[in-house]
Amino acid sequence: MKRLQLQRWSSTALSPRARAGNRLHQHLSSAGVRYQSTISPLQAMVSPHDPEGATVEDPNLMRHLERVHARRSQLQYPSPPVEAATKSAKLASLHARLYLPSRLPIETLARTLVDASADSNPDFNNESLATLGHDLLTFYTSEHLLCTYPRLPLTVVFAAMYAYAGPKTLAAMAREWGVEHATLPGGEVDPGLLQFQRLQPGTTVGDGTGKRSLRPYASAGWRKTTTSKIFYDDAFGDTAKVPSTTGQGVTAELASATFVRAVMGAIYLHAGRPAAKRFFEQHFLSRHLNISDLFNFSQPARDLARLCARENFERPVAKIISETGRKSRHPVFVVGIFSGEDKLGEGAGASLLEGRERAALSALKGWYLYSPLDVRMPSSMEEEGAAPWTPAYVDLGEVIV
Repeated sequence: MKRLQLQRWSSTALSPRARAGNRLHQHLSSAGVRYQSTISPLQAMVSPHDPEGATVEDPNLMRHLERVHARRSQLQYPSPPVEAATKSAKLASLHARLYLPSRLPIETLARTLVDASADSNPDFNNESLATLGHDLLTFYTSEHLLCTYPRLPLTVVFAAMYAYAGPKTLAAMAREWGVEHATLPGGEVDPGLLQFQRLQPGTTVGDGTGKRSLRPYASAGWRKTTTSKIFYDDAFGDTAKVPSTTGQGVTAELASATFVRAVMGAIYLHAGRPAAKRFFEQHFLSRHLNISDLFNFSQPARDLARLCARENFERPVAKIISETGRKSRHPVFVVGIFSGEDKLGEGAGASLLEGRERAALSALKGWYLYSPLDVRMPSSMEEEGAAPWTPAYVDLGEVIV
């Protein structure tokens, strides 16, 4: 008995459900299409009624084909598909742990965890969100520092901004949030893990992340001045860099910092400016920073004399306030710096010279750490019902020696 051979026309004898299933399998076997929407890919590819009148309303068939599509997507995509975000317990717990706004979708939070080194498609990585978040962080941080401490030297401002929103601080925040790293990126990875391409062992990183400087004549060894830092350097006073084209991975610190910036940008886009500023105040300004420890004066007595000359104060004079054990092994001299009858600072040391230096340092910190009583940020004018704006205090600037 010979085996029957079905001809091409025999497909007309199949039921409408079987014909619809065959067409869907053929469509899924071709090159996959990535969707940013949370709608099922099958619903986007197939209409409820095909041109031949075959329906695809069978729930069992649809569930089967969705499972097939999910398995194939996990194998061919460099990052988890969008629909996998709703099934991740790690993402849900991270959203609740950070008390993120309900208007921030879980799918967008999953996108913030995909670094550009893991998925080069800009529609599915966090590069654009991180760029926006970086601008927001630097804006809010610089606004807070310049309005709260209007007399800070620029080098101290750079150091304070790095302490508040630098990559090391952001990486520490990601660890505190409980974000775990994926060993390797891929479509089968849990969307709640931070995904990035790690640097290969033995890779020469060079100046940080395989990037080159934007500063002209950087290789000539020119002296870096404060003015050049403003024009050519980044928001932290470090050498601004552009990405290299070598295709190298990134460090865990850089990937974690990019993730935190992306979260800030995502909150701004979905929940608006008030939610983004509230998130900044709760997670960044709440971290204690002793700005007085950031000063490093090489010759405080000379700097104080120049400051008094600029402000038309009387020349500073050092006077002994008290002393003990002058002829012992451990003497202590308490020295005060006076400008006329006003005491500018006070310091104690094991010698008169050390006491004078510490007193001058105390006077300089008292000047530069001045803060107005009523500090108001320019961004507060964007709030509803804001009071009329009063100009912020602007100082003449630091003393240039």
